[in-house]
Amino acid sequence: MLAIILFILAGLAEIGGGYLVWLWLRESKPLWYGIVGGIILLVYGIVPTLQNFPTFGRVYAAYGGVFVVLAVLWGWWIDRKTPDMYDWIGALVCVVGVAIMLWAPRH
Repeated sequence: MLAIILFILAGLAEIGGGYLVWLWLRESKPLWYGIVGGIILLVYGIVPTLQNFPTFGRVYAAYGGVFVVLAVLWGWWIDRKTPDMYDWIGALVCVVGVAIMLWAPRH
């Protein structure tokens, strides 16, 4: 359960920080949007290191799947772009991939 919480926190930090930088650079929001976004992105870089999994590559590969799901949800809730059937199917495939990578029995 801790792994899932950390992946969600990392995803929200990456998407939220990136979104603030996007707003600053692409939509002419004030500089402080970019500064706060950059600080949040720094936090994003730290959160995945709190995972208990021993390998960097596996943690980041699994996180990538979680990120895809969170990005679809962010687009739906924040940008008001309703995901279509293919968005949901792709997100489901990512979740299955994450589960396989993290919890498959290994020797």
